[in-house]
Amino acid sequence: MEYEAFVITIMDLEKSVKAADRCIKSASMFDMKVEKFAALTPKDNPEAQFKVRNIPTENFEEVYSRRVNCMATFLSHFSLWERCLQSGKRTVIFEHDAIVTGDVPVFANFQHFMTFSKPSYGEFNTPAMLGVNPLTQKRYFGGAHGYVITPKGAWILTQAAQRVARPTDIFLNKENLPSIQEYYPWVCEARDSFSTIQNVAGIQMKHGLKKHGKRYELLNVK
Repeated sequence: MEYEAFVITIMDLEKSVKAADRCIKSASMFDMKVEKFAALTPKDNPEAQFKVRNIPTENFEEVYSRRVNCMATFLSHFSLWERCLQSGKRTVIFEHDAIVTGDVPVFANFQHFMTFSKPSYGEFNTPAMLGVNPLTQKRYFGGAHGYVITPKGAWILTQAAQRVARPTDIFLNKENLPSIQEYYPWVCEARDSFSTIQNVAGIQMKHGLKKHGKRYELLNVK
């Protein structure tokens, strides 16, 4: 069975490209080939693209993120869901800050969509069993930095987006997607020191202004 793996990368932002290169290198240590996927950014006019795709925008008005940046990130994921539908292949999706720490369970016996990543913020639960579990870490993905979908899952995601779109990790939740699953032990984690999405309130809530002993950066992306 074939699969594809991509890391969402802001191609004209040096720190994003370097982070994506680190993700690709970490995956190669476990014999996984990952390609860069050009992220959508505010210059791509997310408002217009949401309208074309019939995706609602009201749930992107929230206190922790920059609205247009958050919408652009959602569209980057959405574009990979569309690609998965077109290719008919299982698709692994990483964000640029992801580090692969083990064999990614691309062909595990999951239904539609499954995170294999350690939550990157806040309190979380640890699955009690090894292998495929119901989503346990939170009621939603504790970060969308590493997950895998099937073509049927991609179809479900694109349809759900037209009803209840919201920031990507929160959108990937038990209420929207009852078949959502999680793999344990986690084989991916986010090692981030900057954000192109969050605002000051967001990084204070998630990281306390510092992470990995360094001050967390907010970067502007056009």
